Amino acid sequence: MTQVGQYVYDVIVIGAGAAGIGVGVALKHAGIENFRILDRQRVGESFDRWPAETRFITPSFPTNSVGMLDLNSIAIGVSPGYSLEVEHPTGQEYASHLRGVSQFFELPVQEGVDVQSIDRAESLFQITTSSEALFAKHVIWAAGEFQYPRRHGFPGCEHCMHTATVPSFAELKGEEFIVIGGSESGVDAAFHLSSSDKSVRLFDSAQPWEDESSDPSVSLSPCTLERMREEWFEEQVELLPNTPIASVDQVDGAYEVRAVDGSVFRTSTRPLYAGGFSGSHLLIENMFELREDGFPLLTENDESSLVPGMFLCGPLVRHDHHIFCFIYKYRQRFAVVAKAIANSLGLPAEELEKYRRWGMYLDDLSCCGEECVC
Repeated sequence: MTQVGQYVYDVIVIGAGAAGIGVGVALKHAGIENFRILDRQRVGESFDRWPAETRFITPSFPTNSVGMLDLNSIAIGVSPGYSLEVEHPTGQEYASHLRGVSQFFELPVQEGVDVQSIDRAESLFQITTSSEALFAKHVIWAAGEFQYPRRHGFPGCEHCMHTATVPSFAELKGEEFIVIGGSESGVDAAFHLSSSDKSVRLFDSAQPWEDESSDPSVSLSPCTLERMREEWFEEQVELLPNTPIASVDQVDGAYEVRAVDGSVFRTSTRPLYAGGFSGSHLLIENMFELREDGFPLLTENDESSLVPGMFLCGPLVRHDHHIFCFIYKYRQRFAVVAKAIANSLGLPAEELEKYRRWGMYLDDLSCCGEECVC
């Protein structure tokens, strides 16, 4: 596969978002210098694409001085709460923070590189881009999920606008809206629309705002539940729980949203669909076996069970029933991946041990899963 004299990287990271930048810092701390981080746009692009009003539901505080890492930090020694001076950053603010982290740690990022395919042969990976072929001993897939919204939830889903594609809720025309999906993104959309005196009907197949789990990956955050108690939210938003949607049709210039129970709801504005994300791993599905839930099957080091040397970082990481979909969750696995790669390269990576003291080296999953009792 390689040609004589072809340069080979120790690691190539795909994606320069929170996961790609965070694991890039961990690679440097592991003593790995011969690597590149590739992104088809620029550092933090997914966060730049968030709706203008959307903010982090996890709060940021500069708590490093007391030995606790900012919940939204992706590296030891940095804090978006400190650098941005905001508690709940917008996507655009957080993107600027990631660019600052990348520059501070002098990460080898190449922007504007579109990865078209990844193949493995002769113990090396060939990463084919729009301009060249690169070769590496290891690949870390950190492309995330936000830019890959799910668009196939029900017949007529194409008539809806996915909430991830809304530039600004304030710019949406109309007075009445239907939002399909009552998890974080759906409630976020309803909150911002109702704050502008828009009437909203919020549908969900279950009732996530009543979920009693203390795992924020499966229940609404305290920040979101608090916003649902705002006076304008309670006045302007009609909650329709346990109402799965069967289809959406466009009829006579309006939209008909039909529930599974046969109820029909009409709206003159395009329905908003908060249906989650398909995930970027589907772009390289030949590199991973899939679990029953459709997520990649990983080894204890977040390596593909199918292709040795292919690692996964970011919100798509799953182990048993553990979901690593928030930054403060998946950052705990950066050192695990960096350590595994360093060991394969014969590097001791002793500096990574300090990650344990900062809650960023979770290699024992038996400590996870404890529920709050009160």
